[in-house]
Amino acid sequence: MALIGSSRRPRATRVPPVVLAFVLLPLLAEAFWVFWPAIQGFYLSFTSWDGLSNPTFVGFDNFTEMLNDPVFRTATWNTVLWLVLFGGLSAVLGLGAALLLQQDRRGVGFYRASLFLPVVFSLVATALVWQAMYQPDGLINNVLDSIGLGSWKHAWLADQDTAFYAVIVPALWRQVGYVMVLYIAGLKGIDPVLYEAAKVDGASRVQQFRHITLPQLKSVNAVVLSVIVIDSLRSFDVVWALTRGGPYHSSELLSTYMFSTSFQSLRLGYGSALAVVIFLLAFGVIASYLVRAFREAD
Repeated sequence: MALIGSSRRPRATRVPPVVLAFVLLPLLAEAFWVFWPAIQGFYLSFTSWDGLSNPTFVGFDNFTEMLNDPVFRTATWNTVLWLVLFGGLSAVLGLGAALLLQQDRRGVGFYRASLFLPVVFSLVATALVWQAMYQPDGLINNVLDSIGLGSWKHAWLADQDTAFYAVIVPALWRQVGYVMVLYIAGLKGIDPVLYEAAKVDGASRVQQFRHITLPQLKSVNAVVLSVIVIDSLRSFDVVWALTRGGPYHSSELLSTYMFSTSFQSLRLGYGSALAVVIFLLAFGVIASYLVRAFREAD
């Protein structure tokens, strides 16, 4: 009996070398290009380094300096405001576009493609086009003048009061199409029977949206939130191409301040500390949402 029992034991399956190669090679590349630089960045945040000489360990001096850095406070406030406006509007507009264009009707594909088209454009190229539109003699001011709103003509990128909001527009113009595609995929996964049952019960469109659509989009919302937060905190190209954080730091974000501090002022230790703050801000927002979502799911 012992022999019979032992013969029936499942034999350990050997993993083919090709499978190991497909698993290990991307993992090694990820470790080399992502994890190791991230660890190095955390270490450099505790140093003073100009990129040429050896780094000098300074402990928490870089983070202490941030508390008295007015530019850091301005960049942090602008980053939070960017996250709220850029993230909130892209989510609302993307969901609205998805609700309007989710049905497969004639001509819908054209509008979907039109909204998604800006996503494939380079952010720098997008910024240059919008920069030309924002010029005093650009398209926006000319249109305002032609429709009798000449008093609204403005130097949009040169004014501290409007530069920040002017920069958000092209970034938002590019992001809405991407969020729309994510929400369309989520809406396609909702069982139509739920809406048919709700109609039979006399539910209005608003009630269907509140009690069916939104709950069914929880998993998509988690993805959208992660994408929006990451894209918001790493927004750099469009801001740098349009204003370089100016005028007078009015459109400065943590990402642009990190770049200018690291590669223009050659304070890579302080710039690494700024990168750590960006990481902690992104991780905190995403983690808090996921924890709450998991608790509600349980």
